Amino acid sequence: MNRYTWRTLSLESVLIAFAVIFMVPMLVLIAVALRDPNGVPGFLGFTWPLNFGNLVTAWNESRMGASIINSIWITATCVVLIIGIASTAAYTITRRTQRWSRWVFTLFLLGFLFPGQLALLPLYLTFSKLGLVGNPIAVIIIDVAGFLPFAIFLYAQFLRDLPRDYEEAALIDGARPFRAFWSIVLPLLRPVNGTVGILSALAIWNDFLHPLLYLSGGSSRTAPLSVYAFVGEYSANWPLVFSALLTSIFPILIAYFLMQRFIMQGFATGLKG
Repeated sequence: MNRYTWRTLSLESVLIAFAVIFMVPMLVLIAVALRDPNGVPGFLGFTWPLNFGNLVTAWNESRMGASIINSIWITATCVVLIIGIASTAAYTITRRTQRWSRWVFTLFLLGFLFPGQLALLPLYLTFSKLGLVGNPIAVIIIDVAGFLPFAIFLYAQFLRDLPRDYEEAALIDGARPFRAFWSIVLPLLRPVNGTVGILSALAIWNDFLHPLLYLSGGSSRTAPLSVYAFVGEYSANWPLVFSALLTSIFPILIAYFLMQRFIMQGFATGLKG
């Protein structure tokens, strides 16, 4: 039976059209990054020949290599902490029947209501007194705390739909709650682990405000700060800005493509019901 109908063709055509539209900004980014000042702009601003020297210049002048390493370290540390803290907190909240567990979950969800910008000044003064200005630990603490409410919400929704048979069998066999969580529950959280991991990694990798406040001018600056190095007070070298931006997104783009299926699995199962 042939199920490919005109309706399917129309739907695929619309999706392809939307995909092309969403690709236009990326093509413009590449066109400006590889623009030759002596070339004649053509389709979407592309010039011929393409000037790959902009990528080399941007990489060297912005010290992008060291910045990417700093971003990888900060992002990886934050992701591990977020997954570890959020999964254990959500497991405790969802498996406890006491009244306080519901109030604690509500308290975490209140983090959605308050924008982080309200605490910028108090946090900066606090970290300044602690001597953490210029230290990546300050950025890690803020980014982990800022993403925890959303992560705990995803884990809690996933765990509420997760059968308790296996972990209850482990508890009956004498395993402690942490052992049951580590050996039984955590492997079953793989879809939502991937979802939380890639979403938090994208947000933390692209974070500009907190590194600008706490790491600006130091040797531990992140990739977004290196891109900003080509922006002056009255002018900007846009080919170098876009070249630095193009090189800075490759690591997180590769991670996204490798883990995108976990995002769909996590939202399909973690938000069910």
